[in-house]
Amino acid sequence: MQTFDLAVLGAGPGGYVAAIRGAQLGMKTCLIERDRLGGICLNWGCIPTKTLLKNAEVYNTIRNADKYGIKVAQISVDFSANVKRSRDVSNRLRKGIEFLMKKNKITHIHGIGKLISKTTINITRGKKSEKVNAKKIIIATGAHTRTFPGLEIDGQRIISSREAMMVDSPPKKLIIIGSGSIGCEFASYFNEFGTEIHLLEMLDRILPVEDADVSNEVMRNFKNSGIKIYTRTKVSSIERLKTKVKVHTEKTGNSDILEGDLAFLATGVTGNIEEIGLEELGIVTNGGAITINEYNQTNIPNIYAIGDVSGPPWLAHVASAQGHVSADHAAGHETKPMDFSNIPSCTYCQPQVGSIGMTEAQAKEAGYDVKVGKFSFQNSGKAMAIGDTTGFVKLVFDEKYGELLGAHIVGGEATELIAELGMAKGLEATWEDIAMTVHAHPTLSEAIMEAALDAFGSAIHQ
Repeated sequence: MQTFDLAVLGAGPGGYVAAIRGAQLGMKTCLIERDRLGGICLNWGCIPTKTLLKNAEVYNTIRNADKYGIKVAQISVDFSANVKRSRDVSNRLRKGIEFLMKKNKITHIHGIGKLISKTTINITRGKKSEKVNAKKIIIATGAHTRTFPGLEIDGQRIISSREAMMVDSPPKKLIIIGSGSIGCEFASYFNEFGTEIHLLEMLDRILPVEDADVSNEVMRNFKNSGIKIYTRTKVSSIERLKTKVKVHTEKTGNSDILEGDLAFLATGVTGNIEEIGLEELGIVTNGGAITINEYNQTNIPNIYAIGDVSGPPWLAHVASAQGHVSADHAAGHETKPMDFSNIPSCTYCQPQVGSIGMTEAQAKEAGYDVKVGKFSFQNSGKAMAIGDTTGFVKLVFDEKYGELLGAHIVGGEATELIAELGMAKGLEATWEDIAMTVHAHPTLSEAIMEAALDAFGSAIHQ
């Protein structure tokens, strides 16, 4: 039996980061993975989907090149090359992680791991098996698409994001169930390539966890681009036929049937907690996720859980941050606990969405007297120059102290711009700190400065 200081179960963005950090701190480390290094994020999620979305963005730019004074006579799409590019990017990054494993002298073990004691993991590969012993264990087994009775994925007519990014050609009509980040990103992607999109949501607006103003702005743009949106709509079942699907819906007591080529389930995820030895060891779970403390420890102190398997928010950057904290803590290195109040959330549809902290409604519910600043990209010189004035920056401040409580951006490069506000919030910046920070001109980031000024009635270009 091989013996390690640290064993990490799962090699996604949480697991491989934890393994590298553990090795950096001098721990003899192994990384156990049943599939490919990089997990869902690198191979079937974050990276390939953003590649596909960039492809769609480029196609949109070429189709609308006239507004830039550029004439394009003919445009054609090689959809298989579009998909291949996304796979090539993922494969290149996965090879990079393989290099990092060797560079940091991490033992990579391919197989299915299961905890059989507080310090022992059994690993199977077909009929073969081996055991490893580790003083500290980090569980990073990720999550899978949440399904419901009557809404089971078959991978052919009823698909998840994994199948959606591999289709040979754009479907003529796609019914997307769920309008969170995944649903909205694929709605934006396929719509760009001519698919008729029907986007269904149980709640009263798409992107329901975002600020209401942001949701409404995305919904307005989606509708203008031809996407059909159904809110307050519940899906009771999906009927799979030979060449199409029938999606049975209910809204305010009325039932309806939508027909399409494919139904895409984007109803969230649930942790991969099955068959990894949790019940046998008595590790506490709740609602499909492993229960953890502020340092990501389970109820067994030498065993940690990070990323999607430990519950929301189900974001790759959260998993990576948890991996760093867990490895530091496991090594006895000084570290700060996770701050889940300052996690950026990004949706890469068109228009993009980036947010952090409280929405306006949440801040009011928490008892704050709020000041809200807002600046439209229609008033931004840089936005006009690049030809995209969609959206705005919205900042939520505490009126008493001027502290930034939440930031919400919808529009071009919102997912990049939000990082500045994460730093500001982490440093407990006030409206004045943001407003008096000199922003380069012309940039989209000037809208952040102007929104801070607007919160207290001082916007210059509003």
